Amino acid sequence: MENQTALAFDFGMKSIGVALGQRITSTASPLAALKAQDGIPNWDVVAKTIGEWQPQVLIVGLPLNMDGTPQDITNNAKKFGRRLAHKYNLPVHFQDERLSTVEAKARLFELGGYKKLSKDKVDSVSACLIYQSWLLNS
Repeated sequence: MENQTALAFDFGMKSIGVALGQRITSTASPLAALKAQDGIPNWDVVAKTIGEWQPQVLIVGLPLNMDGTPQDITNNAKKFGRRLAHKYNLPVHFQDERLSTVEAKARLFELGGYKKLSKDKVDSVSACLIYQSWLLNS
């Protein structure tokens, strides 16, 4: 359990951020974001990513309104998580992702200004924050 590896996902309809989380170091590193069409990624790319990193657990960010109620996209994120669990037979945990994108943009801006704020980088840094938040709550 202490050296558990996880993949965290920041679900979006056009882009899904991905991060590799390591319990032993309590850190997460951004990976290449997945392109998606209407929330559906290229499952071959997902399989390749899972095969390469061999995670023991998957974490999917759950988009919620600030008051904790679901958004239109919340059900899409849950559906994505259920598909991950079914396809790869791995435990999937959902993690509240409120403000993760705002924090990711702030961190990237600190590192290099506006030129660092590309959509795929923001999504994958958001996935790092989702992992770290899950780790604190698990």
